Amino acid sequence: MKAVRATSNKFWGTVGWGGAVIILLTVVVYLPALRGEFVFDDPMLITANPIVKANDGLHRFWFTTEAPDYYPLTWSLWWLEWRLWGASPMGYHVLNVLLHAVNAVLVWVVLRRLKIPGAWLAGLVFAIHPVNVATVAWISEQRNTLSMLFGLVATLLFLKFDEDRRWRSYGFSLAAFLLALLSKTAVVMLPVVLLGCVWWVRSRVRWKDFWYSVPFFALSLVLALVTIWFQYNRALAGRVVRADGFLSHLAAAGCVPWFYLYKALLPVNLTVIYPKWDIHAWRWAACVPGAVLAGCFVLLWWKRKTWGRPLLFGLGSFVAMLFPVMGFFNQGFYNYSLVADHWQYYSIIGVIALVVAGAVTIGRRMGERRRRFGTAVGVAALLALGMATWMRAGVYQNSEALWRDNVVKNPSAWLPHYNLGNVFLNAGTTEEAIRHYEQALRLKPDYTDAHVNLGDCLLRVGRVQEAIDHYKQALQVEPNAADVHNNLGFALVQAGKTEEAIQHYERALQINPQFAAAHYNLGNALLEKGRFRDAITHYERAVQITPDYPDAHNNLAFALLQEGDVQAAISHCEQALRTRPAFAEAYYNLGNALLQAGRAPEARAHYEEAVRLKPDFAEAQDQLARMRAVR
Repeated sequence: MKAVRATSNKFWGTVGWGGAVIILLTVVVYLPALRGEFVFDDPMLITANPIVKANDGLHRFWFTTEAPDYYPLTWSLWWLEWRLWGASPMGYHVLNVLLHAVNAVLVWVVLRRLKIPGAWLAGLVFAIHPVNVATVAWISEQRNTLSMLFGLVATLLFLKFDEDRRWRSYGFSLAAFLLALLSKTAVVMLPVVLLGCVWWVRSRVRWKDFWYSVPFFALSLVLALVTIWFQYNRALAGRVVRADGFLSHLAAAGCVPWFYLYKALLPVNLTVIYPKWDIHAWRWAACVPGAVLAGCFVLLWWKRKTWGRPLLFGLGSFVAMLFPVMGFFNQGFYNYSLVADHWQYYSIIGVIALVVAGAVTIGRRMGERRRRFGTAVGVAALLALGMATWMRAGVYQNSEALWRDNVVKNPSAWLPHYNLGNVFLNAGTTEEAIRHYEQALRLKPDYTDAHVNLGDCLLRVGRVQEAIDHYKQALQVEPNAADVHNNLGFALVQAGKTEEAIQHYERALQINPQFAAAHYNLGNALLEKGRFRDAITHYERAVQITPDYPDAHNNLAFALLQEGDVQAAISHCEQALRTRPAFAEAYYNLGNALLQAGRAPEARAHYEEAVRLKPDFAEAQDQLARMRAVR
């Protein structure tokens, strides 16, 4: 027992020092990311997600189909983080960097248990490799780091079970794998890698090893089917992302590993959206990458007892973990590109381990002078990787930097231009936003969101007819988009085409009867036509749907005054002011209502407040002048 304890203490002591160095260096290279903002889909998934903010969010993530994907453990983590950090990105970034650092330590421990040369160095390379910035600096990819954590724990425990045959280790390994799948199902191919680890350790896989893996494969199958259902029915909502046939998918799958291998070995020109490949299966050249890949594995299997053994294990695990993102299953990101850096977070370990082990093995066979030279080259490579990661993490600091970088590296991508348009629209730089939306539409003429946002920008600068044209083009692509009908109605009112606007507001409400803004806008249009009673009906519906809607309360009060319902008008003005205390128009309307109710002193006070809040408010000034003249 003493010998075991001494060995254990020595092991954990070594892991402690080695792990501390990996964690420290990881934090250092990712310091720029810690100052980063929310980018890409971070707001949609986290800070603007109503389920994340809801008190019953945990139940809805685990037991309903409301979320776009089924990774309830990650959703639960975000639910908790929202209560800890709120809308401040720093806490999310710190946790993601630390998760990645711990994963790097676990990579080292797993490789060490497999007796792979240079295990610690491989863990360090994984920690500071620039490709992983797409996972670590992008908050919503916390699902990658979390699932990797549990996947590596599952691997370590399975290897322990393979060594000591203790069922407790097996049970904990299976539980950890389930947690990995519940974080993100991209780890579904881990059971294949576990069998590969057994083959690496024992040079063979026995039938009972296959039986041990059956529960792992069963979990993979169940969660994979759940994810596919969510993708097709929730995330994609029945849309077909790739209409090309199976042969084209197969040809693309043959290209994907080569792309990722290239980026793993030479991580240059990294970006978020890579050029989207146009692969035609009927061209013989499209089949060459896949045929060469298959040929390589046939050769490695033939030479598996000699030099092919490490290559087969390293590259086999690399390709196996890539399988879910090789293009056989539709997912939303394929709208933009067939490849993405964050998709090889799991698989890159195989390449890193293979390269580092090869370099260390060659280094051990060199003479002293060549070994020193090789060490210097290795240190230089680590410094280059660390510097590249530092610089790449800086690109993720804000949306403008991220998408400007993408536009430079992939000018043909429409999404970066659209996202830059959103950045400038939110910043109030309308002309710059228009330029990027127009470029996005030149690259993708049927992009509905770009047509809509461009229309919004054009309305801001008074180019009403052009805005109308873009809203109509958006409706040609998505005729049942309620928000587009609403925006078009708003533009038509500004163009003096109120009757046509009313038709589009009514169509928006046919599609979505709970659309409060459309009820409000329709009320305004009806008010303009003198249809006060109809306007009141829609204003009342708007405030029923959204009780804290000050504009709707104020306009409802105005319409009620025209119908002689003074007390109701007073009540709605007061509700508008409770929500928006500095609402000059509501003070003015309240003054009018009080004046009609015979409460002139109170009315005068409200007119004075309206003028104080809005000194150029001519109507309120006129009412005050009349009251002074009467006095």
